[in-house]
Amino acid sequence: MSPSAAPASTSSPPLAPLVDVQLKYLLSHSKLPIRVGQIWSGCRNGRHADRFTLSIPFCLDYVHWDFVYNALTPKVAPDVVFGPDDEGFQPLVDYAENGNGDKSCLARWDCRDPKGLIALVHELRGLYIEYHKKRVEVVDDARVVFELSTVLSKEGIEVCMVPSADRPEEVKFAVPLLDLDLAKLVPGCPWKLPQKIHLQVIFPISRSSNYSSIPSAPRLKLISTPDLKSLFSVEDVKLPPWSNGMCLAEYLPALEDSLNNLVVEASASIGSRRRFIEALAPTFGRPLEADPIFCRRATILSISGIFSFLVHFAIPLQFPKQQPVLTLQSSQHCNADGTPITSPPINDYPWSPRWDQVEMVERIYDFLTDECQNFRKFCSDAITPQK
Repeated sequence: MSPSAAPASTSSPPLAPLVDVQLKYLLSHSKLPIRVGQIWSGCRNGRHADRFTLSIPFCLDYVHWDFVYNALTPKVAPDVVFGPDDEGFQPLVDYAENGNGDKSCLARWDCRDPKGLIALVHELRGLYIEYHKKRVEVVDDARVVFELSTVLSKEGIEVCMVPSADRPEEVKFAVPLLDLDLAKLVPGCPWKLPQKIHLQVIFPISRSSNYSSIPSAPRLKLISTPDLKSLFSVEDVKLPPWSNGMCLAEYLPALEDSLNNLVVEASASIGSRRRFIEALAPTFGRPLEADPIFCRRATILSISGIFSFLVHFAIPLQFPKQQPVLTLQSSQHCNADGTPITSPPINDYPWSPRWDQVEMVERIYDFLTDECQNFRKFCSDAITPQK
């Protein structure tokens, strides 16, 4: 997701108890990465805060809505103030006009039910998704309308208009590709929220009712939830080319197959990194610390004569195709700020992805036998001007 919400205000009074319970339930139980922005009181000298801004994910971005309770009458459901660009989004008015108001969670609002706010947020977000789909459906662009009709059956897809002052309007599609069950892929994974990969597709609006000319290719970008980068980096994925006349329904299957294979390879590479860390012990001694889940880092203590130093291993996702980056840290030398002296990152030592883990570690050990003397001199030279 792109921009983050503003941090919660720390100068406001505490939320009214009934409101606070609902907000905490929302933040701890929602599967969406919802964030709290400003919290404030509707009264100048109010004892309790009773309103706040929620940043809610939508179409690979965030919308910011104000939820306005009344601390004097906390049993009443909150009002909701939507963004300045969404004047046409009036879900509660439309519900009343269609005679469907009794279907809304507001019709059965119970202030003592901690699930009230989360139900309201998810209900409004679902209506907001439908609102933007209807806006896109009436766009005067044959390709966009066709794309919408062919991919809307895919669960979880979101679309919206992208207004701009300095270029023609565009339509953005957020297409979910993989919904990853990391409990199976990565044992012990600590993440609570689902990890997802989306394809962002931005079509320029041509304002044409037919394909009189070949439309330009859309802008494509893979976007993942932030935590997923510990396992798999979508920035390293080379997207397939978009051929003339292609549509999303044709483009997605091959992309999803490729991504699925890459994610399987990424989860398998955890085993390779774990075996590398385990191979450190016989040669260097047991690591002082190591990443037990994704196996991306490890630290060992090494001694050469009277010189002791730490070796930090940063193990890349592409291991063993890419070798670990080493950083040496002295246990005996500090700079003027009292910070231990460290070496620049080192990755120019002998390496081959075809070696087994034992040989990889032995080659690193041999390299460090000489390199530690250079590092010791580096440390001594660094502290000499301080004396």
